[in-house]
Amino acid sequence: MTEQSTTWTALERSHSALREAVLGVPDDGWSLPTPCETWTVTQVFQHAVGDQQAYAAVLSGSGFPTEDPFAPSGRLDDVPAALLEPALGAAAATFSAVQPGAVAVSVPLPGGPFPAAVAVGACGLDAAVHAWDIAVATGQASPMDDELAAELLPVARAIVEPLRGFAYAPALAPVESDRPSDELLRYLGRDPGWTPAG
Repeated sequence: MTEQSTTWTALERSHSALREAVLGVPDDGWSLPTPCETWTVTQVFQHAVGDQQAYAAVLSGSGFPTEDPFAPSGRLDDVPAALLEPALGAAAATFSAVQPGAVAVSVPLPGGPFPAAVAVGACGLDAAVHAWDIAVATGQASPMDDELAAELLPVARAIVEPLRGFAYAPALAPVESDRPSDELLRYLGRDPGWTPAG
């Protein structure tokens, strides 16, 4: 008897946010600066694609990224959607086989394996935060709403600390008026008010 596939709503919504942000990048927007210091929109995009490939590959054993996600070249050799969709599809398909009660799900992060909700949430967090990076860098509205951010914040608190200084900057101090999306971004070392102009 085969196990049923699992629908992970937060992952679906995070993938939709990344897809929306990427599709909204104007033709002349790929070289713009982003909240990820020293990286352009192209590099953040490449990193996000590579991370989704890595999450899928760690579970499936194949399909690892061919480029280091932490050293993106800044060159696009294909149209963005042609690079993004296979990566999102692989991550979604791989995690659909993860059952909610699984207690040790492998991820490409220190500290794992993690319980299913944290592992899947980590993949979603990666997509959602880079969707925000790309969106704000290119003048789009944030594709990450407060409901999604509130769901991802406990995941961030479970996985981010070992990644400080490498994948995430130090957390910024919270502000009393913060909405959940602001709180999540500050925890990830991002200024919710960031603009390309500084």
